[in-house]
Amino acid sequence: MQLNLYRFYKSCFQYINSIIYKNVNLNIYQVELYSIVEQINMVGPGSLLISLTTAFFISLVFTLQVAKEFLYLNAVRLIGAVLTIAFIRELSPVLTSVILIGRVGSCFTSELATMKVTEQIDALYLLNTSPMVYLVIPRIVACSVMLPILTLISFFTSLASSAFICFTLYGISPVIFFTSSATALSILDVVKLLLKTIIFGFTISLISCTCGLLAKGGARGVGKFTTLSVVISLLSVFIIDCILSYLMFNSLDSSIQAF
Repeated sequence: MQLNLYRFYKSCFQYINSIIYKNVNLNIYQVELYSIVEQINMVGPGSLLISLTTAFFISLVFTLQVAKEFLYLNAVRLIGAVLTIAFIRELSPVLTSVILIGRVGSCFTSELATMKVTEQIDALYLLNTSPMVYLVIPRIVACSVMLPILTLISFFTSLASSAFICFTLYGISPVIFFTSSATALSILDVVKLLLKTIIFGFTISLISCTCGLLAKGGARGVGKFTTLSVVISLLSVFIIDCILSYLMFNSLDSSIQAF
């Protein structure tokens, strides 16, 4: 199964259009609150532990590599600022999105693909029920809501982990670290973090659900489309991250020029 991004995105749009033009009820107000809450519980609390663990250890390794270089340059007061900027702008949103793709996106695809190959999706059409309303929208809402929250929690976990390793190994006071961090951090960075992760959450859930609904070929097809979903989601997140980072941060002045 060859990877072709253009054909995949074209298939996504064609499939969504085919659903819209079918004689099914697309009233989004019929989305059940219980379904949304169920998906939020699966996406959020279910992914919290692995997100925190990953953020903790990745920040440990990253801080080990960065802090000693700044100590060599005698720039202790820049360590907290540089790590904060790196975490909030890139590492936290991208790493949390990758975790969500592996844990949640693959689950969405395999679940919907199984329903597709066992003709449960066709049964929804016979009941005059839209798969978009019943299956897709709750998952999109859950990912779009919970990914920003998970990313914020991961960000603060990364900062705490970095402060811990700086104090333990290099004797850098947490007061100095967090003062430097607070000076570099701005509300605008937080807003951009939330916007970026909302877009990531929407993209991941849409691709995962579409791959599931496009699945064919029995049990083997479920595995193929789940793999395709993960690969396409990863590539899409990286491409979108590159574009958003350029648009959001390219024109900004240095956040540490005050130092």
